[in-house]
Amino acid sequence: MRPTRRPRLARVLTISAGAGALVLSSLAGAAPSVGVPDDGSSPAPVKAQRLAAVDDSDTELGVGEVASSPNMKLLANIPKNGAFAEEAAFSTDLAFKGDYAYAGNYNGFTVYDLKKGDRPKQIAQVVCPGSQNDVSVSGDLLVLSTDSSRSNDSCDNVAQPASVKESWEGLKIFDISKPATPKYVASVETKCGSHTHTLAPSKNKKDLFVYVSSYSPNLAFPDCQPPHDLISVVKIPVNNPAAAAVVNEPVVFPAPDGGNPPGGYSSATSGCHDITAYPSKDIAAGACMGDGVIFDIKDRANPRVIEQVRDTTNFAFWHSATFNNAGTKVVFTDELGGGGGPTCNPTVGPLKGADAIYDLTADNELVFKSYFKIPRTQANTENCVAHNGSLIPIKGKDIMVQAWYQGGISVWDFTDSANPKELAWFDRGPLSAERLILGGSWSAYYYNGYIYSSDIQQGFDVFEVKDRRLAGAKGYKYHELNPQSQPEIQRGYGRG
Repeated sequence: MRPTRRPRLARVLTISAGAGALVLSSLAGAAPSVGVPDDGSSPAPVKAQRLAAVDDSDTELGVGEVASSPNMKLLANIPKNGAFAEEAAFSTDLAFKGDYAYAGNYNGFTVYDLKKGDRPKQIAQVVCPGSQNDVSVSGDLLVLSTDSSRSNDSCDNVAQPASVKESWEGLKIFDISKPATPKYVASVETKCGSHTHTLAPSKNKKDLFVYVSSYSPNLAFPDCQPPHDLISVVKIPVNNPAAAAVVNEPVVFPAPDGGNPPGGYSSATSGCHDITAYPSKDIAAGACMGDGVIFDIKDRANPRVIEQVRDTTNFAFWHSATFNNAGTKVVFTDELGGGGGPTCNPTVGPLKGADAIYDLTADNELVFKSYFKIPRTQANTENCVAHNGSLIPIKGKDIMVQAWYQGGISVWDFTDSANPKELAWFDRGPLSAERLILGGSWSAYYYNGYIYSSDIQQGFDVFEVKDRRLAGAKGYKYHELNPQSQPEIQRGYGRG
């Protein structure tokens, strides 16, 4: 591992005005009431709501209103429903396979049929409580993260104190060979649970390696003891997923240097929050609380850190990462305030709670180039900060779509690392004018012609962007997409 280095912060992005004129529409009260059985039976398909056209009659966003750049349109929405309807049932991450999307929720996960991409149907709701419930898919397997102490490892569980030795948290594995009827297969307990996870298939495709990120150890937690400077590596035999097990717990931040220490602006490092693997290039980028790292993952079971950087001036919490397709850049996100605060305002400014763009040299050194943050001021009752996004597959360009919680969704170009620019955007007004309700887009990803978003409170959204700068993406078809296990965009389009 190279010595810990601080990134060069001399070049600072000046954020300009947004893309084009404001477009706005009121949707208050428009969402239909849709119920889905949660008794284990197969629900009737839930169809997406068709949304009214937007207009430019007003520029003040109120509760229930939406706004967008002229080139971006919200096509459809399926509201949270059934066992996931309550406010505390947060919608989380997304994964895609074939004609289906899988959406995590603190109470389980939902399956959507995308055969008609702009008119999705909900075909299954799996009730399996456990906070986060981030999802990934590979072949006929779905992996689900649980990051709260539960009474057991089944889907029939209740919350239980982490101080109880018998408490369980970690990964659950499902068979999704029949998407409308997922089946529980196995579980793997991991230290401090699984806040997020990342898939890294073996090169012979016989085993699925999973990098489990977790943090916040406590002396009172028997299964989450400090120091927690590690990740867990789980091996899932594809033909026998019931045999899944932890095969390694590599220390990411060994003594004496360790991770970022406590007491400064940046979070103290005690594990990683998220890892994005680029399996075809044998590298991964780790967002690890107070540190950003690059892993060599040639040996899937033994990832090793080869680069480590810090930004103790503007990055409070290294949250997630996205490579460009060439593997020569990394976008890291700063989840200032843990995602629960209003940071998209003049008080916080354009450099905190933002993205940081780094060039990744041939020697695997991270070189800071600039920051990017959405330029629209959000209300103090809106949680807003950089969150999950993915590349849009356009040859020769580095363009991604990204969620900003209640800051909405941004499509932006970082082809010029030092001068990123926004191309399109969508924004909902606050959920409440009186109090901050945790909400907004948790994840926004491009998949086969559309942008799909998992909104914490509003459910599953479908967007279309009509812009000549994105035209190159139309010829590309994914067959499977986990943004945290980044696929390489092939020269021959039509291959995922």
